[in-house]
Amino acid sequence: QVQLVESGGGLVQAGGSLRLSCAASGRSFSTYTMGWFRQAPGKEREFVASISWNGGRTVAADSVKGRFIISRDNAKNTVYLQMSTLKPEDTAVYYCAAVLAGRSWSSGSWGQGTQVTVSP
Repeated sequence: QVQLVESGGGLVQAGGSLRLSCAASGRSFSTYTMGWFRQAPGKEREFVASISWNGGRTVAADSVKGRFIISRDNAKNTVYLQMSTLKPEDTAVYYCAAVLAGRSWSSGSWGQGTQVTVSP
């Protein structure tokens, strides 16, 4: 298991940008598929983006395609979410998650979350 700590959230105006970071501690970070999820008030947690262990494959939700980019630096044990052209509907707590390939996200490790608020 890895321990995950998110950072980089905050308040931003619509159209602005933020970069979230997720620092991992523990063993074998580079063996994990990493993902970002978010949960808005009154809504269920939803998938945002994921990246394979070597960064060779990324997946993004339709709602963020073309605006959000997920990346990772295995030398720094860190995964990033670059968010651009933010919209008020992107307001949520953003969570980082780590899972071994082929496993469900519910079996993985999760961070505590970082708040992103986008004002109109």
